[in-house]
Amino acid sequence: MTQQPKIPRATAKRLPIYYRYLTFLNDAGTDRISSAELSDAIKFDAATIRRDFSYFGALGKRGYGYDVKALLDFFANVLDQGSLINVALIGAGNLGQALMNFNFHQSSNMRISAAFDVDETRAGTIMAGVPIYAMTELKEQMTAQRINIAILTVPQNVAQDITDQLVDAGVKGILNFTPLRVTVPSGVRVQNVDLTNELQTLVYFIDNYGSITTGL
Repeated sequence: MTQQPKIPRATAKRLPIYYRYLTFLNDAGTDRISSAELSDAIKFDAATIRRDFSYFGALGKRGYGYDVKALLDFFANVLDQGSLINVALIGAGNLGQALMNFNFHQSSNMRISAAFDVDETRAGTIMAGVPIYAMTELKEQMTAQRINIAILTVPQNVAQDITDQLVDAGVKGILNFTPLRVTVPSGVRVQNVDLTNELQTLVYFIDNYGSITTGL
């Protein structure tokens, strides 16, 4: 994948949404779309969409809008949709099992290819097509399978210790579902997912702003 310009975090989080909707449009045979039409469909204001796209240069034409196929191909390259991304799941409890059952069905280039758990009754089994390994095999399997992204769904009290093991195994990115804000060295990125915080934020917007859809 070619080197992309640095963009704001909020813009980066919107890119997969653009890609999914452009895929839908392309499959439906739509040739072009305006920023206003995109805005109506995905509920980001048109100015935000134009600003996001502007970070990548001139993607549209004034008076014409955006060529759907060209834009789809461009964002496929930006998001590296042409290559398969293997992800490890650490913790095969209730949340981990839900994630394995889902296994990124909406994203064809990502999959959970290995899971790890301390429960010996789970190790050595296959769940939703994903092999589960013992935690003692973490570094060996991460290295052998060349996995450098992990999803963390473990109890809070062991989150930092397991994060340290993941860093030692060469992980470069962690999607952290635990309440603990883990510490990692420079060069490793952590994305925290706090479901309680997201629900509280949703309730706040419902109570104060009604049913208006908010952007990222």
